[in-house]
Amino acid sequence: MSDAPDPESLLERARAGDRGSLARLLSLVERGGPDARAVGRRTHPLGGAAYTVGITGAPGAGKSTLTNALVRHIRAGDERVAVLAIDPSSPFTGGAILGDRVRMQDHTGDPDVYIRSMATRGHLGGLSLATPEAIRALDATGWPWIVVETVGVGQVEVEVAGAADTRVVVVNPGWGDAVQANKAGLLEIADIFVINKADRPGADEARRDLDRMLDLTGTSGWRPPIVATTAATGEGVADLWTAIVEHRAHLTASGDLDVRRAARVADELTEIVAALLRERAKRAAGEHLDRLAARVAARTIDPWTAAEELLPD
Repeated sequence: MSDAPDPESLLERARAGDRGSLARLLSLVERGGPDARAVGRRTHPLGGAAYTVGITGAPGAGKSTLTNALVRHIRAGDERVAVLAIDPSSPFTGGAILGDRVRMQDHTGDPDVYIRSMATRGHLGGLSLATPEAIRALDATGWPWIVVETVGVGQVEVEVAGAADTRVVVVNPGWGDAVQANKAGLLEIADIFVINKADRPGADEARRDLDRMLDLTGTSGWRPPIVATTAATGEGVADLWTAIVEHRAHLTASGDLDVRRAARVADELTEIVAALLRERAKRAAGEHLDRLAARVAARTIDPWTAAEELLPD
């Protein structure tokens, strides 16, 4: 029997400002299982005040440097901010690569900044379920701004960034071909485009490519602005923050913020149901799964009938 504090005790301490308890609470969320569900049940009624900003883009676009500069700007305005750096999982340990936290050492010791690298670990449903649960934990413990930074532009990263209130897509000069290649996924979630490393040649061409794409796809209500930044020097970061604040105001005034959040909840519920069904099916199947798989392979039963036999009542 574990002598670790239960989720309710950890949440109480985290709400009182104990960062160690918050870290342990988020570790429970990462691992998933009954403890993560217990955290979710307790944090959900306490949330709803935080605003989330998702930052994604191609590897090497400078997302971590930009996030670091954005956090610095947010703190200059005396706002508190938490960062979830969504890193790839180690195939050996399941742990998160901590490069983002290394790059954000500027904020070490600031009690009004909280940075956490997060990986899937053993969470059934992966990052698509662990991330909103972690956001709720941060929300319930009083963090008004939550920045979610993802690595890469794979489907999981796009889904995670797309779960934020405001979605920022970062590109670099010379990314024109990739704009079209990623148009169907990454770029369609963007509320704000950032051309980072804008001091390099090709920044004007990248802006034209993005403007052309926006003209072709059309927009209604909100046309994603294109912000030029040089994150390493902080240039343009104030403009990015202005765009985020303006987008929040637009979503709030139009009612789209509530619509967007309701759609996210519906998607999450679907994911939770699917994950629970997979979990229950595995528990119920046992050796029966192997026997049914052999029958399906021998074509004495079809896979749909076999699947129905596996589902618990």
